[in-house]
Formats: sequence, structure tokens, C-alpha cells
Amino acid sequence: MQGTSLFHLRAGASLRLVAAASLGAALLAGCGGSAPLFTSDGRPTTAVQCSAAGPWDNCIEHARGICQGDIDVIAQSTQDGANNLLFACKAK
Repeated sequence: MQGTSLFHLRAGASLRLVAAASLGAALLAGCGGSAPLFTSDGRPTTAVQCSAAGPWDNCIEHARGICQGDIDVIAQSTQDGANNLLFACKAK
């Protein structure tokens, strides 16, 4: 990385972090309100995004992999070429 200062590296990392946080907030807000952080019974929710070119099963299987089991779908939407899935892992 010739000609790249530590400041530029940190600035780039900070910008990526802000961009990721903004994307996450936009994803969660895409359904017309802020998404719950927890279900009514206290389980945390998680959001995943998959290509809208593929079937919804791709997103659902990805979510099941994260949970290592079944899920409860909280919300789902399609926006800007992406399927957005908000879910909670089922209690084991």
C-alpha cells in the first residue's frame, strides 16, 4: 500500500463501518417502521438480505443456517433487487 497513510486506512475503515450501519438501518426500516430488536417473548431478531433474483427459500435456508434450526419470520420485503428477511430463531 504505497502512499497510503494510517489515517487514510482508519478513515476508510470508519467509512465502511458507517456504510454498513446505514445499510442495516435502511434494511430494518424498509418495512415502514423500525424493526423490533427482540420478539415479545425476548428472542433477538436478525435481518438477512438475499438477491431477489433467487427464490425466497434461499433467504429462509440462510436464516435457518444462522439459527441451526427453525425460524419465525417477523417481516419480509423486496426492495431494490433484494429480498429482506427479519426473523427470530425458534426456541429450542
